[in-house]
This record gives sequence, structure tokens and C-alpha cells, in this order.
Amino acid sequence: MNNKKETNHEKSKDNNPIPKVTGIGGIFFFSEDTEKTKKWYAKNLGLETSQWGSSFEFRNAHRPEEINYLQWSPFKKGSDYFAPSKKEFMINYRVQNIEGLIEKLKLNGVTILDSIETFDYGKFVHIMDDDGNKIELWEPIDKVFTEMGGKTTK
Repeated sequence: MNNKKETNHEKSKDNNPIPKVTGIGGIFFFSEDTEKTKKWYAKNLGLETSQWGSSFEFRNAHRPEEINYLQWSPFKKGSDYFAPSKKEFMINYRVQNIEGLIEKLKLNGVTILDSIETFDYGKFVHIMDDDGNKIELWEPIDKVFTEMGGKTTK
């Protein structure tokens, strides 16, 4: 019996990281007044906020010298960013090997909403789960956020 635990360092047969979720990358939700909401969270719960919400800073468990980020963002109620979902929230999952993961999801019949988009800070794609939740998948490049600096919630 093989009791070997999968880690972020394990490779698939093609020597790429195993395509999977590695953590939460963001929590997005509707708000009637995003500025008022950000101010409330800053005043009452100590979040460091910016125009996008708050970036939570944490350390990578497998590489403690590496800083990772989770984004908390209120969106104006009625925004179409969560469409086609009818839900009041969207979760962003941190992933590794986003291309391999999309191939796996296609084989499993998962609805892929768009093509992978690449930015300086990572790659993104959106999918739908069986409950009608839009999910954002993000293969991050955390060092870009670290290099940008700015206040984070710690």
C-alpha cells in the first residue's frame, strides 16, 4: 500500500505539476455600497483596503520564504462579473498547471466559460460547478504582488 501524500512538488507523468487546486485565491461578494463596506471592514475588523478590496498575505507551506495572497473584494450589487451565476458570491481557487486542469475538467464534462487569460500576476479561467456557482481558477505569480508592495492584511 502506498501512503505517499501528494504535495505541490509532485509531478505528473509529463513532468508538469499535477493539475489541481492548491488553496483559496479570493472571496468575492456583492455589496450595495462597496466603499462603505470596505470602510466598515477596515474600521471594525482591521482590514487594509484598497480600490480592489483587501489582499491577505500568507506564507506558502512548502516554501515558507514565499509570500502568497488571497484577495477579498466586494463587488457592486448587480455586477455581471459573476454571470452566468445567479449567486451573490464567487470563490477564486489557486491552482497549479491550469492548462492541465482545464483539459481534465473538459474530459469530466465541466462547463468552461472562457479561455485562459494571462496577466503579469497569473493565469485565469472561469468554470461553473453543478450548483450553478461561477468559479474563478487562478494560477498565481505571487512575486508580482510582492514586488508591487502596498498594504496587505496580515
